[in-house]
Amino acid sequence: MSTPVYEPYLQKPRSFYERYERKAGIKEVTHYCPGCGHGELHKMIAEAIDDFEIADRTVFISPVGCSVFAYYYFDVGNVQAAHGRAPAVGTGVQRARPHSIVISYQGDGDLAAIGLNEILQAANRGEKMVVFFVNNAIYGMTGGQMAPTTLPGMTTTTSPGGRKVEEAGAPLRMAELIAQLDAPVYVARGALCSAKDISRTRRLVRKALQAQVEGRGFAFVEVLSACPTGWGMTPPDAHKWIHEKMKPYFPLDVFVDKTDEVHNARPEPEPVPFERYHEALRIDSSQQLSFPPAQPVDPKYANPRLKIAGFGGQGVLLLGLGAAQCGMMEGRRVTWLPSYGPEMRGGTAHCHVNISDHQIGSPLVSRPTVLIAMNQPSLEKFEPQIVEGGLVMLNTSMISKRPDRDDLEVLEVPASEMAQKLGNPRAANMVMLGAYAGYTGMIGRETIEAALGVIVKKRHLIDLNMKAVAEGYELGRSARG
Repeated sequence: MSTPVYEPYLQKPRSFYERYERKAGIKEVTHYCPGCGHGELHKMIAEAIDDFEIADRTVFISPVGCSVFAYYYFDVGNVQAAHGRAPAVGTGVQRARPHSIVISYQGDGDLAAIGLNEILQAANRGEKMVVFFVNNAIYGMTGGQMAPTTLPGMTTTTSPGGRKVEEAGAPLRMAELIAQLDAPVYVARGALCSAKDISRTRRLVRKALQAQVEGRGFAFVEVLSACPTGWGMTPPDAHKWIHEKMKPYFPLDVFVDKTDEVHNARPEPEPVPFERYHEALRIDSSQQLSFPPAQPVDPKYANPRLKIAGFGGQGVLLLGLGAAQCGMMEGRRVTWLPSYGPEMRGGTAHCHVNISDHQIGSPLVSRPTVLIAMNQPSLEKFEPQIVEGGLVMLNTSMISKRPDRDDLEVLEVPASEMAQKLGNPRAANMVMLGAYAGYTGMIGRETIEAALGVIVKKRHLIDLNMKAVAEGYELGRSARG
């Protein structure tokens, strides 16, 4: 007798990870509260992604809110965004990757408060993305404060006497507001409070995503969802409250459906061949020069992650830019990320630099392998971040003490004094760049001299900076032995 074969019918969508390895704690369940609607909506979206076979094209944007950890669950492209800025980030993703399916998943405070301008502008432009707006009439993540969608008379932690329209204004009906614009092709509102409403909302989700698959334009689906924890109710009571209180104020409807007749006709950007990148970016031809690495690099110093810090006016950003420019001219992959202090000289400033033979995942340097500290506060602030065995370069002209840690390699460079002897203390940054190159062998001296012609805008200072580089380079080589 043969054993029957059973095909699975109910199973987790393939667009979800099998286990949520990125999540702390239990890996088989989400972080959402019991009765929360986020899990239901997540499943609807994941099922549609599977059915349309678009997982490899999908970019899911999760800004601040209860769903900020959506990247724990969705096995698609994931981007996090600053509070309220998901539509702007989605615009950038879609325009840079025109064939991507962009999903912006937002809550009350993120979309209807701090991000109101962003969502209106993206909708008005008709950006090719779908926005799922979870309306639970409260700020669920931060303790149950009043939201732009909180109902009149509704009690929250910041409206203990109930929302007073004469003081706080009326709740925003976001779907109706978006529907007034000309560009959106699909605008609807659903709810997650009964089997009938859930089934209908599932159809809305699929219709909105289908519009993206077909390249129609901007779609917006608002979903009334329960927040039992924030509302202080059991899940059944919360679902009943949506039906009795929220649906009369936020009626369920399809407000706009132009998916059969409208197509966003914005022309797609013409791809630029790699050999024309410099021309398209208007980069001077001198920057296209390629120099082989000056010498074999000690693996200890290869693929460095640098953090360079000091006072404003010490040229720390230019120092970082110079290091990145040299790495690029030697054929490596580089990033340079400045971080400004107060907008005045004397304020603190630092920058992050990656120089690598491999792809760079992020420009942020949170665990530097090299710290170049131009002053004492910079050493004290960033020393704890350096990896074990990392290199610390100290401008001893302005730093009187060595690092507290004994697991670091230290190179002392009296950069400010050396620059002063050359006639200009502001050249201390180039002394440090030269010392770094001479000590580690990561950058060739000829490369630095060529890079100075690119990064130094005042031509009369190039000779001074070349001398500073040469002085630092010799110091670094001597210290290395």
